Amino acid sequence: MKYLFTLFIILAFQQLITAQETVLLYPAGAVPNYRNGGEKEKRETADILRISLVQNPDIAVFLPPKRNATGQAVVICPGGGYSILAYEWEGTEVAKLLNSKGIAAFVLKYRLPDTKSSITQHLSPLLDAKRALRIVRANAGKWNIQRDRIGVMGFSAGGHLASTLLTQFDEGDKTSKDSIEQQSSRPDFGILMYPVISMTKPIMHTGSRNRLIGSNPDAELAAKYSSELQVKKETPPTFLVHAMDDNGVPMENSLLFFQAMKDKGVPGELHIYPKGGHGFGLAVGQGNLENWTSLCIDWIRSLSKK
Repeated sequence: MKYLFTLFIILAFQQLITAQETVLLYPAGAVPNYRNGGEKEKRETADILRISLVQNPDIAVFLPPKRNATGQAVVICPGGGYSILAYEWEGTEVAKLLNSKGIAAFVLKYRLPDTKSSITQHLSPLLDAKRALRIVRANAGKWNIQRDRIGVMGFSAGGHLASTLLTQFDEGDKTSKDSIEQQSSRPDFGILMYPVISMTKPIMHTGSRNRLIGSNPDAELAAKYSSELQVKKETPPTFLVHAMDDNGVPMENSLLFFQAMKDKGVPGELHIYPKGGHGFGLAVGQGNLENWTSLCIDWIRSLSKK
């Protein structure tokens, strides 16, 4: 009896720290820009959970207790150079932190471009990010969030995906028979963590560029996915974090995006730390760098007061 009680407590605790549900982005057989390439999703768990060859994109739903809910929500795009998804490190762990502050979180398992299943390699990630925002907005009532308080957050290449959504959103297709597709995909705010931004400048992350648009893209395509060139006055307020010693994705990526925001009159914050390298996630135990999470939460909360 004591064993069963202990097992019940363990299972109950696990339920509190895992997603309440997982929602497929598309109905079966209706995934856009998809063909069966004979691949299967792959998961590696040597030190962190790495997911690759995504076939069926989804969002994992993490909701705070209703008593603590602020009504705000964030769709999280894990990074991984458009090759893998650092699903826990830059996904579920971040979702738990947001939940502890009353913010709903949705971890996006998006399709990666370098698979046989993508018909046009660069289209799939953005299609999935847009669909995720639409689903969250369509289910705002169900998930106890406000339709105009939904943001997107991305790390590294996931930051590039988030920045692409922040600059290339749409208002939805009001004539669609799919009620989800009728929803706007515009985030209400953005959070970019050591993001890949440019696909044209020398400071680009070559691996992400090569996987998304190829090693020798035409100028128009490269410009389309250089987010610093796509910022407009309608781009949502954005919070950026980078480290000066990031040798993977130089901090100039964030500087370019922030300068473009300033030029277009888009409000936001930029935080540059002297040390941290690349891919520090929540930066637990990394001194002052760990403070980025508090600054970010304060910024998100400030948005609800405007």
